[in-house]
Amino acid sequence: MVLVRTTPPRPVEVTAVFPELAPLARPAIRLHPRPGSPSVRDSSVGGPLLWPAEEPWPHCEDSHLHGDSGFRQSPAEVRLDRHSRAQRHEDPYGPSFTPEEEAAMEQKAARLAERLDAGPPWPAECPVPLLPVAQLYLRDVTLLRPPGEANLLQVLWCPYDHEPDWKPATAVFWRSAASVVDVLATPPEPYEANYPGYVPEPCLLAPEAITEYPDSLDLSPESRQVVGDWSRWQAAGVDVDSSYADYPAEFYDGNLADAPGWKVGGWPPWGRTDPYRRYCVVCDAQMVPLLTIASFEWDGGTRGWAPYEDRAAAYAAGHRAGLSPAQPTRVEVGSADNMQLYVCPTSPEHPHTDLIQ
Repeated sequence: MVLVRTTPPRPVEVTAVFPELAPLARPAIRLHPRPGSPSVRDSSVGGPLLWPAEEPWPHCEDSHLHGDSGFRQSPAEVRLDRHSRAQRHEDPYGPSFTPEEEAAMEQKAARLAERLDAGPPWPAECPVPLLPVAQLYLRDVTLLRPPGEANLLQVLWCPYDHEPDWKPATAVFWRSAASVVDVLATPPEPYEANYPGYVPEPCLLAPEAITEYPDSLDLSPESRQVVGDWSRWQAAGVDVDSSYADYPAEFYDGNLADAPGWKVGGWPPWGRTDPYRRYCVVCDAQMVPLLTIASFEWDGGTRGWAPYEDRAAAYAAGHRAGLSPAQPTRVEVGSADNMQLYVCPTSPEHPHTDLIQ
């Protein structure tokens, strides 16, 4: 069965009210990750990668001694804990695990005891294996602009905070899927993660092409003033709640500009800071958004972007912590922020950069 998610039409046609913004329209692809069991041949978030068996798995060589969250769980333990909570949510009085899962947990517990007896390896003394974050095939995400014959993007990160911005360190790989003959069956995993939010839950994707407009912070001063002019909205005769009369730019940002959630391309979301231009360290070109890694698919201010298929869940109350439909990947970066990955438009092979926003 094909996973489908559909963004509702925007409550107002942007160019009908602000025709001067038409040249700023950008294509984007919302990824709509949802929990599943992806294979190496699927586009996914947190799923297994089509990684060549003969190619070394990437590791982070940083010292990892600059911050200690106090969290002491491996990625496997994080996933088991999530599974247990999900089982209790389905049947609060039933068993958390099946007999097979309990047997697997006992084996994991025995291995964990051996590991603890041996003492943890100091992250400063050993490279840390990276965790898969996203795998995107060009056939599914046609907005990608890979170099050469590549048709596959793979993004990984180190699940420790890194200075100076206290975020996971990211790695980007482009490759040709056809060139991978033997796939690495069991990639190494980190001993532990700084936070459970640094361990993505395996998700399948429902890519959807949309058109975006820039956040009001990305507009010129003149355009920003126009978007914030309530009389302009009234003159256009659009049906916008009068509660936005004092701050119409808030309606624009929350409902008409850049879409929330995981996406490729489009316009970057802002909020923590004003727009921060990124420039390629090789050729000095202004970098463009590649991938937005989102903590949430929507929030109270952007719930109108929730797909038709998720509307009932988006507007339902009483979601248990960690089981919100707005957080299918269970990823959380910053303080429920976004991590934006940028690439050089001249050459995707130039070093990428990232930014918490």
